[in-house]
Amino acid sequence: MKITFIFFFMVIIMNQFVSAQDMTKRARAREIGIEVGLMKPGAVNAITDVPGVRVGHTTIIRGDNVRTGVTAVVPHPGNIFQEKVPAGIHCYNAFGKLAGYTQVEELGNIETPIVLTNTLSVGTAMTALVKYTLDQPGNESVRSVNAVVGETNDGALNDIRGFHVTEGDVLEALKSAASGPVPEGTVGAGTGTTAFSWKGGIGTSSRLVPRKEGTSYTVGVLLQSNFGGLLSINGIPFTREINQPGVKSKTDGSCMIVVATDAPLSDRNLKRLAKRAFNGMARTTNFMANSSGDYTIAFSTAYRIPHNTNGKAVEAPPFIANDDMNQFFNAVEEAVQEAVYNSLFMAITVTGFQGRKAEAINLEDVKRVMQKYNMLELQKRLK
Repeated sequence: MKITFIFFFMVIIMNQFVSAQDMTKRARAREIGIEVGLMKPGAVNAITDVPGVRVGHTTIIRGDNVRTGVTAVVPHPGNIFQEKVPAGIHCYNAFGKLAGYTQVEELGNIETPIVLTNTLSVGTAMTALVKYTLDQPGNESVRSVNAVVGETNDGALNDIRGFHVTEGDVLEALKSAASGPVPEGTVGAGTGTTAFSWKGGIGTSSRLVPRKEGTSYTVGVLLQSNFGGLLSINGIPFTREINQPGVKSKTDGSCMIVVATDAPLSDRNLKRLAKRAFNGMARTTNFMANSSGDYTIAFSTAYRIPHNTNGKAVEAPPFIANDDMNQFFNAVEEAVQEAVYNSLFMAITVTGFQGRKAEAINLEDVKRVMQKYNMLELQKRLK
């Protein structure tokens, strides 16, 4: 039976994957007093703070061995193929399978939603995303679609060789995509992932970039954490501090990052923005492994690129100047760092394939270590 995230916690209880205590004590970083950086987050501190951006999940839990899913990021509510958005991709370490990369690199835009799933389900997700695009009104004569699909490997907790993600699961994530708060942790494409030897998953965050006229641009990120190393939290060496028997550093894995903004950035500066995402990731770990597939996809909703220009020039607002990019670099670095923490803190303990178990990080340990260094609610105390 396929289970969406709406019923996820009910199923967890029934199958005893996680204790009631674990479920009731999950919290985002800011909810326990961990404030990353100095910039302000958006209203819900998620990628969906960027107007028009929506996120959908399909969480798949079946029997004892299937722990996987799909996460979809939809840039705007219209026909994305006919109204493409500018985009840039940065590959930090290419041990991964990011479908659609080369065309985005060549043309500087994306023409489908972005789908995240597990490594061996990329082909299924591509087929579903192509069919989804062809079925959109206005695409009746389309004969080529550059589907953008990213992945990390959830094979430790999931029977990945069983190909349990279906086209229907991908379509469900796309059709359920919504604005507002985004479910995090053990949901969607993060259902079976692990990070730093704990349960990883989906995390999101956002930052507001002030404008001269008193309003703000928004930079939002969503990521699928499945990488390793020693965990650092706001500069505190957390893994070393707890020094618990049995806690070993996960050394391999990957991270897929999606960045959205409503700022008018050129595709060149979107690629530069994508590069800086890995500074935020680096602040959470001590190294990035040989077998880590790390990519960032960055797009802007500030303007659209028509599929059919009819010989006319593409209209775009004045671009943010290179000299004004620093605040955007700062924003994406802070947001990615916080999204990694949210992916860990919101995840719940999961037992999966061949009885393997990934424990949720103990938030009481997190608070204790941060209090030791006097690092909780630091911004509030400095005001």
